[in-house]
Amino acid sequence: MNNRILGNTDRSISPVGLGCMGLSHAFGTPLEKAEAAKKIQAAYDMGYTFFDTAECYTGTNPDGSTAYNEEAVGMGIKPFRDKIVLATKCGVRFDENQMLLDSSPETIRRSVEGSLKRLQTDYIDLYYQHRVDPKVEPETVAETMAQLKKEGKIRAWGISCVEEDYLRRAHAVCPVSAVQNVYSVIDRETEKLFPVLEELGVTLVAFTPLAKGFLSGRYQERPQFDHPEDNRSGQFQFSEEGFRYYQQALDLIRSTAEEKGATMAQVCLAWMIRKKPWIVPIPGTRSPERMKENLASADVALTAEEIAKIDEALNQMGLKDAASKRISKPEIIR
Repeated sequence: MNNRILGNTDRSISPVGLGCMGLSHAFGTPLEKAEAAKKIQAAYDMGYTFFDTAECYTGTNPDGSTAYNEEAVGMGIKPFRDKIVLATKCGVRFDENQMLLDSSPETIRRSVEGSLKRLQTDYIDLYYQHRVDPKVEPETVAETMAQLKKEGKIRAWGISCVEEDYLRRAHAVCPVSAVQNVYSVIDRETEKLFPVLEELGVTLVAFTPLAKGFLSGRYQERPQFDHPEDNRSGQFQFSEEGFRYYQQALDLIRSTAEEKGATMAQVCLAWMIRKKPWIVPIPGTRSPERMKENLASADVALTAEEIAKIDEALNQMGLKDAASKRISKPEIIR
């Protein structure tokens, strides 16, 4: 398993990171904090060295209290803090389920202090602007991040869900190390950014690389996600129409997995890992077995020719522009 270098830094990270969101946000009842911390420690023991969380990843505990994902992550990484790369995010908050954007310098500064406290650390390896705020120019955000780097509070910064113009303008002020965008076999819009990411030396951190578990092949028919804080119920791919729409893609992944002696999830992750040396997927799971399976995808051998063959088959299915179909209700932040 070959590690990767994070953007323009000298930091080495595992080729698959752990998206920690689902431990306490958007996937049902949050795990108890100590239990979530044990999951993170188990991931580290397997070989994970890249952990992703966010200020706004919260859930409601059974007693009505708020579960802060950063607190669980901070507890989990404490024994090996200096041996891993920790990413968190700012610029998003919720008010009665409405997503509010605020990337003003004042808010970013308040947010970084809160995150440092919850994470029990004195620095953040990778600090993302979680969503582009149309009220704040990219140069202003980049200048704030540059100041935080000089103060030692963050070591690198990134942007989530970004387009080329914004990225270039921000990068010109303070080099961006990572972009975190949706990317998967059935959601390939981010490929239009590949030339600029390669040019600028920016790592692509792929979130929802398994389309929230849909691409694992575990679901053979429309599942029921009954918990009010489980946002998978609002995803197009889990609808009856979605299963029909993506059936050819699932069949392609399944047949490739059988040829490779791998799982469907491993093929989906290997497809992007092998495509570019600067792509790092961050699938999320609560299951140690799935963590191990996902990390082992880095050892699945897909040649450039095999990847091109998969891409051509996907192109023939017309899925490249399917991103707009995937959300059927207001977004719960990812």
